[in-house]
Amino acid sequence: MILEMKVPSPGESIKEVEIATWLVKDGDYVEKDQAIAEVDSDKATLELPAEMSGIITLKAEEGDTVAVGAVVCLIDTDAAKPAGAAAPAAEAPKAEAPKAEAKVEAPKADPAPVSHAAGTPSPAARKILDEKNIAPATVSGTGKGGRITKDDAVNAKGVAAMGTPTGGNRGTERTKLSMLRRKVAERLVSAKNETAMLTTFNEVNMTPINNIRNEYKDAFKAKHGGVSLGFMSFFTKAVTRALQLYPDVNSMIDGDYKIAYDFCDISIAVSGPKGLMVPVVRNAENLTFRGVEAEIKRLALKARDGQITVDDMTGGTFTITNGGVFGSMLSTPIINPPQSGILGMHNIIERPIAVNGKVEIHPMMYVALSYDHRIIDGRESVGFLVAVKEALENPVELLMNNDPKRALEL
Repeated sequence: MILEMKVPSPGESIKEVEIATWLVKDGDYVEKDQAIAEVDSDKATLELPAEMSGIITLKAEEGDTVAVGAVVCLIDTDAAKPAGAAAPAAEAPKAEAPKAEAKVEAPKADPAPVSHAAGTPSPAARKILDEKNIAPATVSGTGKGGRITKDDAVNAKGVAAMGTPTGGNRGTERTKLSMLRRKVAERLVSAKNETAMLTTFNEVNMTPINNIRNEYKDAFKAKHGGVSLGFMSFFTKAVTRALQLYPDVNSMIDGDYKIAYDFCDISIAVSGPKGLMVPVVRNAENLTFRGVEAEIKRLALKARDGQITVDDMTGGTFTITNGGVFGSMLSTPIINPPQSGILGMHNIIERPIAVNGKVEIHPMMYVALSYDHRIIDGRESVGFLVAVKEALENPVELLMNNDPKRALEL
């Protein structure tokens, strides 16, 4: 029986996908549920498993865009599984490779008895040196008797004029962007063009959070099965508190209407093999520190392993992105539409600051809030960022109800 494998729907709004990579070759025998291809949608990269065992015939090429429901391959389910004769055949050419190389190099073993003075270029080498305007006397020859070979001339570097090629690599490569990357680019341009985006900045003294982490991180990790106490739980808790104080930041525009949410679904930007992914921590306002860290770890591992799904990234009412892990000191993050706000974290640098009239050295972080000015006014945006700063600089009182051990479930 010939089984037609069709593209399944990755999500309700997705109408087409792109064949990113075939994991098998035409004519291969595949097992049921074996991953045979990776397909890109505009939201995620997904694996396509074989529906039955049999010999596969590919009906689409890598890079092809195919509609959901279209046939991408055929599987002959009546075909018998091969006895494994392919492996020796694949290795046969490798056994012949040394013989072929020996034949090519055989003439070099008996060069013609021609004598050349040291530093004399071969005709081919002379032509290259002339084109590069390099004097033969400045080149060390590696040929017999110091003769300058063609390779010597190609690798020679001279003092070239401005803009003159000097023999270095000048190759280019043209590759098609994945559907996911193209969609990200489209959304970023749309966000810049269709929103009144503005960014406000502040700085946070990270000393209180560093003190808490230094005191409790080992006990936290031991108690909660390897889950680490990182910065993201503090920022997520600070953000959910600020969103409840300034609900306009947790809203969106839909035509002539404003949609407000009484829950905080926080999108967390994480790095994956296919680029930046933004999975969502649902109802983050109800999660504990352990709950936030465990959920972020789960989603980050799925993104790293290429197992993130459309459902994992659907929704979200506000985004947090941490460019500090890559060394960013300050940036203006772009809104993740249709959301109205995004908080950017940055690297932590020890800087001198004034504390009670004295100069002290503290670990400081710049934070940036980009927001849609069409729906969020300056008072709300600045107030929101100040609320985040206050919570991070006084976490014991504002985020832990004056009981760190209980908040961390120790």
